[in-house]
Parts: sequence; structure tokens; C-alpha cells
Amino acid sequence: MIKAFLSSITSMMVMAAALLALSSNSLAASLPPPADGTTTAAYVEGIPGGVLTNVIEVSARVAAIDQAKRTASLLGPDGTTFTVKAGPEIINFDQIGEGDLVNLTVIEKIAIYVQDANAPATDQAAALVARAPKGAVPGGMIAEAVQTFATVSAIDMENRLATLRFENGSEGSFVVREDIDLAEHQVGETVVFEVTEILAIGVSKE
Repeated sequence: MIKAFLSSITSMMVMAAALLALSSNSLAASLPPPADGTTTAAYVEGIPGGVLTNVIEVSARVAAIDQAKRTASLLGPDGTTFTVKAGPEIINFDQIGEGDLVNLTVIEKIAIYVQDANAPATDQAAALVARAPKGAVPGGMIAEAVQTFATVSAIDMENRLATLRFENGSEGSFVVREDIDLAEHQVGETVVFEVTEILAIGVSKE
């Protein structure tokens, strides 16, 4: 329904994706901003909503490691050094050494759609952590899905603007695509935002 909204939240969500996934699951880290990635958008003409997918890849070299503290200093491609702390989920941390290459791939999908009036509006969140078996090459995958809601509080037919009120009380007005018939929509509709983040971690001994 709101193509402009898809664009406006993308950069913020992608920049935070790696940090949020790492700190909430396997690594407590202060990561540098991820490198530029690829963004694709898809929607069906005439149907409100769409899906925006971002894929970013970051590689960093292990500059120093402290096995006792389970911390590693990583050297990014831009020469920036940052430190990460591995949580208990990283069971093969003892196999990581100086000079190893840590590869991070972050995939973020944002789906936006107008909820059916008869569907229950309940918050949903899910998380998955997959880790390498003991003795295998260090690595793993973290996936998290979060769903949140907004209510259409105003529709400006002339300027093709929809105002959304979010769960935290904030509001924002966004341009509606030209192929959407605003006459078919009304104040009070619920707009659903589903954000799925996947972080894949791999370590190679190049």
C-alpha cells in the first residue's frame, strides 16, 4: 500500500539488522555499518502492500583473539577494527584463530499488507538459532521474525496520502501507489508489518 514507507524504513532496518541479531542471540558486538547490499522490491498491481528484501555481506579478518574471554578483534574491509564477544551458542569458538576470515550475510525481508477485517490482530514473534556441531567449522545461522501493526488514521484522496498510527503512538503520512484505488480503503484498517531477519555466520581459514 505504501511504497514510500518501504523505502524510508529500509536503510534504518538494514543498518541495525546485524547488530540486533548478534546482540540478541549469539554475539554481543559493536559492529561497523554493513557494506552496501542489494535491495529488491516486489508488489502486485492493485493490491496494497509489498515485499522489500535486502541482502548485505560483510567480511572481516580476525586480528586478535582471547579464548578465555571469548572475544575477538575483527578487522573490517575499510580498515576499521571492532570487537565481538561470542555467547555460549558459538560452541566452536576455540577453533577460531588469528587470520581467519569471518563472513556475515544478513538477509532482511519486510512484508507489508492490509489485514483482513476478520483476521485476529495478535502480535507474533519467532526466533531460530542453528549452530554448527561440535568439532565442525565454526559458524551458524540466526533467524528472527517480528510482526507489528499500524492503523490507518487518515486518508487524503487528493494528495494520495495515508496516515498511519503505530503501536507506540507515533504517526506518519506516506504516499500511496498510483495503482491502488483509495476509494476501496478506509480509516480504521490495520496495516501489518512483518520483518524477518536472517544472519548467517561462517569462518574460513584462508
